[in-house]
Amino acid sequence: MKFLDLCKVYIRSGAGGGGCISFRREKYIEYGGPDGGDGGGGGSVWAEAVDGLNTLIDFRYQQHFFAKNGQPGMGKQRTGKDGDDIVLRVPVGTEIMDEDQETVIVDITEVGQRVQLARGGNGGWGNLHFKSATNQAPRRSNPGQDGVERTLWLRLKLIADVGLLGLPNAGKSTFLAATSNARPKIADYPFTTLHPNLGVVGVDNTEFVVADIPGLIEGASEGRGLGDLFLGHVERCSVLLHLVDGTSETVAEDYQTIITELEHYGGDLALKPRVTVLNKVDALDEEQLASKLAELEKASGGPVMQMSGVAKIGTVDVLRTLRGEIDEDKLRHKPAVEAESWQP
Repeated sequence: MKFLDLCKVYIRSGAGGGGCISFRREKYIEYGGPDGGDGGGGGSVWAEAVDGLNTLIDFRYQQHFFAKNGQPGMGKQRTGKDGDDIVLRVPVGTEIMDEDQETVIVDITEVGQRVQLARGGNGGWGNLHFKSATNQAPRRSNPGQDGVERTLWLRLKLIADVGLLGLPNAGKSTFLAATSNARPKIADYPFTTLHPNLGVVGVDNTEFVVADIPGLIEGASEGRGLGDLFLGHVERCSVLLHLVDGTSETVAEDYQTIITELEHYGGDLALKPRVTVLNKVDALDEEQLASKLAELEKASGGPVMQMSGVAKIGTVDVLRTLRGEIDEDKLRHKPAVEAESWQP
């Protein structure tokens, strides 16, 4: 299945059916009176989060979603049938934006969450509604209300606990493959990863989700390389795992490049908790390892862990540290429970 995280859709709710002008005409019934029924309501357009989806690829092949119109009213006080609703089934983590791509209408973050995007038009009243003591034979009815037509953008932001960051070939996909059942493409050239990958990793009988996005390079915020198109997928993460290639001759510059791109991206991404790891330590001798660890700790201003995804050295310690950061983030966002007032 191909990955698609941004698409444009056109929706239109159904128009309401018109009211009916009708009179009861039967033999031996002298005063039949008006009996025109109301029109049916138009169908609405909904969006619903479903389980098992992690891409918007279905909306590449169908962009137009039009709900059914309501049927007009009929004689003998018969109301027209309501139009059928139409439901856009989207993955969890989908943002629905207005046509300007800036105004967020709704952020769908839970399975089963359902939101109305366009309400169907009301059905018109038949002439039965206009009967009164002074107007016993009304010859008027209301037309049905028009539907709502909108152009919307759907943007998917994957929901993961940990987001992987680093330059191309920093070992992100290797780490994901070594710690989970995910099988991302791994090769010895830049930009092996072209779209985000998700993997479920486990440590100490607990599991969490890790998101691997394509590598960033200097100038990504200006569109270089794959740009910062995929940084939105790590906005929801509790912690960022920043991998630095230990075989690089400029580990401090590599670290600062990623931090600069996060700051240029904006939002709270640069303020998220980060775990910095020097990767590929199996290719370094003791002197090189000590030198690059010291250099990276000076650049980051904090502790730096060491790991090798290929040799699986230090991966468990890294996973445990990530697990601790995730737990702390959940505690920070846990709503405070108000103490119940004591009553005798």
